[in-house]
Amino acid sequence: MLLASAAVAMSIGALYSPSAHADLRDVVNSARAHGCAGGAARTTLRDSSKLHQAAARLESGDSLQAALAAVGYRAAESATVHLSGAVSEAQLARTLTLSYCSVLTDPGFKEMGVEQREHDIWLVLAAPLAVPSLHDANSVNREILQLVNRARANGARCGDSYFAPAAPLTLNPALTGAALAHSRDMAEHSLFEHQGHDGSTPPLRVERAGYRSYSIVGENIAAGAMTPAEVTQGWLKSPAHCQNIMDPRFTEIGIAFAVNPATAEAVYWTQDFASR
Repeated sequence: MLLASAAVAMSIGALYSPSAHADLRDVVNSARAHGCAGGAARTTLRDSSKLHQAAARLESGDSLQAALAAVGYRAAESATVHLSGAVSEAQLARTLTLSYCSVLTDPGFKEMGVEQREHDIWLVLAAPLAVPSLHDANSVNREILQLVNRARANGARCGDSYFAPAAPLTLNPALTGAALAHSRDMAEHSLFEHQGHDGSTPPLRVERAGYRSYSIVGENIAAGAMTPAEVTQGWLKSPAHCQNIMDPRFTEIGIAFAVNPATAEAVYWTQDFASR
């Protein structure tokens, strides 16, 4: 699963004076609040220091995606507007609402940054990427367990193979410990493999976590998904991962994720399956 931000680059020949820089956020938020041809957004855009830095990089010639990456801003959604010239605040507001209503009122945007150099303004709007919180790990794991057991209860086609309904899996603490260890290992070392950075394998990690005398072990991993639904759907669409989920020989499961915003994928997921 790969991550991408939706970037929309725009430029206009409208004019705006340098002295009005401090009021630009108010102009944008007023347009969002009052709406235009494309509707209105209730949320007020927050100032973001990183988006201000990104806007400055746009002035230097960077693309939007390159600017966001350079300042370490992970965006779920982003857009930029370039204005140049010098006219009144009222004319600026009119130009923005008439020409860029859909961008200004997009409810997905949460933050903004601006850079002004003489008679040019670069405006960046974005929504930060929302990764799952480690504080919610238990509820995230339970949600994935519910989705997995729902699939097992209904039966599923995994590639060319059909799997009949199977008994529900039980969440096992030791298997969850093994899954967490591997998710953390992948996140820390920016890995996406079943083999750990120390050479460990799924059976070895399961044994290390205290799950012994097993008859079968399986593992699913994923990276880049942001929600339990997204990661589970991805696994079910992949024949090999789907087969692990649907395999009636498995009776227990461990589920965990780890987060490293400095990596391209940001979130790393592991499911460990086993039976005794």
